[in-house]
Amino acid sequence: MPVAVATAHRKRKKAGVPSYLIYETLNGRPLYYRNYKAVLDGQKKPAEIMGSSSLQAMLVSLIHGFLFMHINRKRYLLVTNESGIHIDKNTNLSNDIAIFDKADNLTLTNKYFDTAPKIAIEVDVRIEPEEFEGKESGYVHEKTERLLSFGVETVIWITTQPRKIFVATQQQPWLTQNWDANVPVLDEVILNLAALLAEEGIEF
Repeated sequence: MPVAVATAHRKRKKAGVPSYLIYETLNGRPLYYRNYKAVLDGQKKPAEIMGSSSLQAMLVSLIHGFLFMHINRKRYLLVTNESGIHIDKNTNLSNDIAIFDKADNLTLTNKYFDTAPKIAIEVDVRIEPEEFEGKESGYVHEKTERLLSFGVETVIWITTQPRKIFVATQQQPWLTQNWDANVPVLDEVILNLAALLAEEGIEF
């Protein structure tokens, strides 16, 4: 099914913190890159905190490659590179990997997506957790709830410390599993992260 392509980028500003240090806005709250204060203090450069770690980058690349080979790409659009999701004027989120149904009248522009993906996949937490009530777990749960309420069917979080997979859906209890669990993604596609890493000869 064809996807329309049209031809802007949304950023939030807050006094005292440059907009480029804001990773997301969630329910009206700006969330900053992890270690952003070190940039403000001159101890780090922005590029030192904005990039993914080698482990995060490998995992996103590996999962994206697996999905690219196994999903029905005539029906679904697979995107990566922290694709932006515009939910409303107070919430702009990003996904490491997202899968959209092409039947949802997608139009590709140089703005964020304003249509909910079917599947959102996140690898680790990129914000400064000390700035968030509940720290990492509070952020994960609030972002997950926001994505599900927007219409995302399944949110999958992969964490490297500890090595767990957290799966949240609209209709089923949320589950936390080990990397060797068989995780349904969509249709008949099943992700087993441990097996995928073993196939690539990557020790974990």
